Amino acid sequence: MNRHTLARLTRLWHADRRDRGDVPGWVLITVMTAGLVSALWVFAGPALVDLFKNAISGVKGK
Repeated sequence: MNRHTLARLTRLWHADRRDRGDVPGWVLITVMTAGLVSALWVFAGPALVDLFKNAISGVKGK
């Protein structure tokens, strides 16, 4: 392997490593999404259950 090829491979390797993303940011987004879904489920859970039961009974024809 000549020096130019090795230099190009090294640049590609380091460029790939810099573009991996922000892991703490993804963890924060995941935790916040789970919290938001949980909070909405507390308030909207009974209404969603009733909506689902009404939809199923409408399909069954009862």
